[in-house]
Amino acid sequence: MHRWLRRLTALVAVAALAALVGCGGDDGDASTATGGATAPATAPATTGGADTGAGGGGAEAEGARVFADAGCGNCHTLAAADASGRVGPDLDELTPSVDQVRRMVTNGGGGMPAFDGQLSPEEIDAVAEYVASVAGGS
Repeated sequence: MHRWLRRLTALVAVAALAALVGCGGDDGDASTATGGATAPATAPATTGGADTGAGGGGAEAEGARVFADAGCGNCHTLAAADASGRVGPDLDELTPSVDQVRRMVTNGGGGMPAFDGQLSPEEIDAVAEYVASVAGGS
């Protein structure tokens, strides 16, 4: 029984490590304590508006930029972002609200690192609005 428990514990640890290493930037930078996720090197661009529709306005472009720069596609599948990650949930199969996405990006959970302190509040809002507007095959 103890041998089985050790193997299960090792398997869970390897799976958790794989999930954490898979998230974050793919630029080869050293990993951080949150699983390799790194903040974008530049300040967020001015969006000039609040267009979040699937039509491709400034706010949606900013959200798409944050999604790409933060490495979200390393873990998540999202057709609108041409992302095919397999570690985190497939966002094309979900229909999260802006608040749900904002909460997950800010606090992390379920293997996803928290991006609070790595992304600005404006970047978190932009990516939350973007994902909520295009997830679920919208």
